[in-house]
Amino acid sequence: MPGARADLENLVRIPSIWADPAHHDDTRRSAEAVAALARAEGASAVDIVAAEGGAPAVIAHWPGPDAAGTTPTVLLYAHHDVQPTGGDEQWTSPPFTPAERDGRLYGRGAADDKSGVMTHLAVLRAFRSLGSGVLPVGVTLFIEGEEESGSPTLTALLAEHHERLAADVIVIADSSNPAVDVPALTTSLRGLVQCTVQLKMLERPAHSGVYGGPLGDALTALCRLLATLHDDKGRVAIPGLVHNTSEAPDLDEATFRSDAAVLDGVELLGAGTLVERLWQQPAIAVLGIDAPRVAEAANVLLPSARAAVSLRLAPGQDPAVAQRSLTEHLTGHAPWGATVTVTPGASADPFELDAVGAVYDAARRTFSEAYGNAAVEVGVGGSIPFIAEFARTFPGAAVLVTGVGDPASRWHGIDESLHLGMFGKAVLAEALLLAELGGAGG
Repeated sequence: MPGARADLENLVRIPSIWADPAHHDDTRRSAEAVAALARAEGASAVDIVAAEGGAPAVIAHWPGPDAAGTTPTVLLYAHHDVQPTGGDEQWTSPPFTPAERDGRLYGRGAADDKSGVMTHLAVLRAFRSLGSGVLPVGVTLFIEGEEESGSPTLTALLAEHHERLAADVIVIADSSNPAVDVPALTTSLRGLVQCTVQLKMLERPAHSGVYGGPLGDALTALCRLLATLHDDKGRVAIPGLVHNTSEAPDLDEATFRSDAAVLDGVELLGAGTLVERLWQQPAIAVLGIDAPRVAEAANVLLPSARAAVSLRLAPGQDPAVAQRSLTEHLTGHAPWGATVTVTPGASADPFELDAVGAVYDAARRTFSEAYGNAAVEVGVGGSIPFIAEFARTFPGAAVLVTGVGDPASRWHGIDESLHLGMFGKAVLAEALLLAELGGAGG
């Protein structure tokens, strides 16, 4: 584990923000670092691959213990690209300078998802350090480079390298646990559609004193339009979207509010249990608005304004239908005769699986042993676009979505971090799982 941590820190130091073209070379450097680690662990073949216009991904392979191939092949997935920092000055320590505080490693990508990368590599290193150096199963390592951008070229990668990536079991280390000592198997994820909505009212800016009153401004009109996305109770007001119920035990509201840093007196939105609102119902948010900064504001009526809107989708929702419903709602609620244009953005299918069968039973046993507490099945309100793509491409494979973060990890946020004790348990859990899948468990 000390070596795995050192390698993780080296990866965190690389600002692999593929979404920012200024960091494309850094993302390539990150892929090269991952490939070098795979070679150091004795992979029989290591390649850096990319689809046209896409980010660099790493594919590496380790053969199983028998030439006949009677033991299963396991595909280990994670991604080496990271989110933008959200403002380096807001971090307690520089985002690409890993720092330990109170048993947690802070840095962008420390949890999401370079810890997933190093969980896989540490497991391979552990088996390689044994006397025979032979893995209990065949292993293919697939480390993507554009997950944080919505995996736009993943379909092309899977098609081009289908034979190399085919597996009996797929382990995706890109989700979270409910607590640092409670392992989770993620069995549902919400989908996603995004768009940019632009509202226009004037050909050019107009003096707010000379023309204000009879004329409205685009920013106020945009605010009125965005306010129609929720009803008075905070429920998503777009008709025709899928809403599900859940029999899962509910979350503790006080813990949820604390984990999310909700201010005293702020009400929670929506209706139903927290589990239903987080995992089984749509949610919509305004992610950004293009408008003048307050310090740069002038006394004019703005002619146009635009906003980025993100809609999370319940399992069972068709993203194309949801995008149409969102577009129709926005264009149909244009205030004061304003012109509204909606440009669709990224989309992702929701995902849901029934964790039944020998592979899932093995995962529950081994993860419970490693963490010292029973493994639980959870939904996640976020979206991981590629999981549904994997399930479609390899329909016979068992898909396991495992956790490398916890509620305090602040994925995508300021001061992202990884609990180092949980990191060690995640490595042990995956090692035990591979041993059992290879028939060496117990």
